[in-house]
Amino acid sequence: MNNVGLSVDHGTATPAAEAEGPVNLETLETIRQRVLWLSTSMIHHANRIRPNPSGLKVGGHQASCASMVSIMTSLWFEQLQPGDRVSVKPHASPVLHGINYLLGELDEKYLTTLREFGGLQSYPSRSKDPDTVDYSTGSVGIGATAPIWGAMARRYVQTTTGGAGTGRQYSLVGDAELDEGAVWEAILDPGIADLGEVVWIVDLNRQSLDRVIPNIAANRLEKMFDAAGWQVITVKFGKLLEELFTRPGGRALRTRILDMPNPEYQRLLRCSADEVRTRLPGNGPGSTEISALIAGLDDATLTAAIRNLGGHDLSALTAAYRQIDDTRPTVIIAYTIKGYGLPTQGHPQNHSSLLSVDEYASLAADLGIDPASPWGRFAADSAAGRRCASTAERLRRNPVPALPALTIPTDIGRTPKGTATTQAALGRVLLDLTREAPEAAKRVVTVSPDVSSTTNLAGWVNKVGVWSAAERRNWFDDDRETIMHWNERPTGQHMELGIAETNLVGLMGELGATWSRWGQPLFPIGVMYDPFVERALEPWSYGIYAGGQSILVGTPSGVTLAAEGGAHQSIKTPSIGLEQPGCISYEPAFAIDTEWTLLASIGRLGRPDGTSAYLRLSTRPVDQTLAAVPTDPAARERRRRQVVAGGYPLVRRDDAQVTLVVMGAMVTEALAAADRLSEQAIPADVVCVTSPGLLFEAVQARQGRGSGDSWILDQLFPADRATPIVTVLDGHPHTLAFLAGINQVRSTCLGVSKFGQVGSLDEVYRYHGIDTDSIVRAALDILP
Repeated sequence: MNNVGLSVDHGTATPAAEAEGPVNLETLETIRQRVLWLSTSMIHHANRIRPNPSGLKVGGHQASCASMVSIMTSLWFEQLQPGDRVSVKPHASPVLHGINYLLGELDEKYLTTLREFGGLQSYPSRSKDPDTVDYSTGSVGIGATAPIWGAMARRYVQTTTGGAGTGRQYSLVGDAELDEGAVWEAILDPGIADLGEVVWIVDLNRQSLDRVIPNIAANRLEKMFDAAGWQVITVKFGKLLEELFTRPGGRALRTRILDMPNPEYQRLLRCSADEVRTRLPGNGPGSTEISALIAGLDDATLTAAIRNLGGHDLSALTAAYRQIDDTRPTVIIAYTIKGYGLPTQGHPQNHSSLLSVDEYASLAADLGIDPASPWGRFAADSAAGRRCASTAERLRRNPVPALPALTIPTDIGRTPKGTATTQAALGRVLLDLTREAPEAAKRVVTVSPDVSSTTNLAGWVNKVGVWSAAERRNWFDDDRETIMHWNERPTGQHMELGIAETNLVGLMGELGATWSRWGQPLFPIGVMYDPFVERALEPWSYGIYAGGQSILVGTPSGVTLAAEGGAHQSIKTPSIGLEQPGCISYEPAFAIDTEWTLLASIGRLGRPDGTSAYLRLSTRPVDQTLAAVPTDPAARERRRRQVVAGGYPLVRRDDAQVTLVVMGAMVTEALAAADRLSEQAIPADVVCVTSPGLLFEAVQARQGRGSGDSWILDQLFPADRATPIVTVLDGHPHTLAFLAGINQVRSTCLGVSKFGQVGSLDEVYRYHGIDTDSIVRAALDILP
């Protein structure tokens, strides 16, 4: 990728910013102090003032906020442009709300509602907070990487539909958050090195939740980012320390501070001036020079100097922002002090500590604020008030355009014949969509972690091409033995990342949020091996929470992937689909089921009331005539509605004595078992479940515990046909266990509840007790 559509001189002021004028450092410092006060006060009110009848901890992170105040004040009031987006580290959410309050974007009534039901959220939330939040954060590592995927999503929209504009994607990250492996999976992805609009600012306060981090990590971090192709800007010291370094003994002082272990430095922050004079010089080379240098400083200057790190120096931060190179991603490593400006600054256990009432009053006195009236804004005619007003005007965004009207077909109209797999059906449906609904198909974007060919997307990729911000030469386009054509161009509709499932779902989440950012809905479909869905589940779930709507396809799935053994055989994923909020899961048995459920899932994407979907597909070939798709148009539509609603009756026999309930790839065994039972004069119904989650919602609705429709239960399990049931699926048996409660019947649940084995399909099914013989035995055992 290159920087198509990205202004390389973003650091220069726009006309609006030029009219605003450069900010006076004194004014900026005044704003910084007010932001510190507001963030501290929100947490103080939530814990010390607001009634708390339960006595449970409310919490908040005053120290974590304080270490970010200078960075965020400088960023918002000097640097940001309206097209920029910022991901704020979770524990600094009160800082964000304080800034939004000063900019007039948040009503005062919310400042007393932090961590209160219906109020300001514990961590920034796009969907739940009342003010502007660009990225939901709170799950370690996910919010940090979101702007990377946001940058890719913006570029994709801009090169396909247009309307996304330009702008930087900032991520404000705590240094401890860099311990999360998902962060480095994203940083190291080869496609990231050219995303020049991505800027990370690392709050290097050298503390985690429990301790001061013992090792000096800055040099290591710098090398790791540099090796990944990022520009590295380190903001170590402020103006006062830099000036001291130029004096006699200054070089020794600089070396001493840089070489000092983190805990030793943090301890200095808790010392009086006399103690600093004793401890700071140390015992190594240059100690005499350092002692002489600091002997000439008064106490106030000395204690200020030891706290004068670059992440709190507004002029040093401004200089760092001006160095950003817009041709590659940038990381600014800013040295900070956790709790800067608070009585708890630098304390190793200050992560969740709260100021006492006396400490809060002392802070108010230092800042010249009346603690009895904590929520005042600046006077409109003051320098700070004028800066807040001009900044609000500069950052004002245009409203999100109305969503386009798109028609998604519900039925392509063909009936699959012969033998096919649900995995192969995925690619065919996507190709059919390009012919039947080309405008809707243009919004489809598939994403894969280097498994496009093995998940049957080759035909689709050949048809639509691979997305790249600039066209790239396909050096194998004249190779006759190359079946999958990797044609990269700005109009491509497939995006491929390296083998890292967390990256994949992170990108899916941002592609699925474009409807709410720029009024341009996309239909992202991510494909990965089903055993790895659990690896991706937490970031995908968080993306759904943040408003990203997408379709996750897990394939191949289950122990049906017999030859791959237990390492590649998924067990728990069917129940994951049942339990995931904001998501409808499907496990189709036939190709036509795949078509109907995929089209229905696409139709739910990219809108305010939309939902995500999870499809669990199989590589097992199945005779498609077993689906017995009705030929009558009305009956066919009835079957389609049943499939989309959660299931359908596949076999109905007079005087049925048992009902076999089956899901997905096990349909062949269930039908064979039903035939064998009938040969023994035991008529058996067969019900095919496509979505246990939707059926559970129907059960809840019937009991008055939900708002869903319950009509599907009457069509699958009518009371007048209530019989004992045997459920069977290639997954954990508890997934379908709740179905017995619909008519209060006896049940036996077959499935997979132990690690898989390598073998033939018959051997593996027999090992887990889901083969035809096991189904027949279970049915015989459950009968009176």
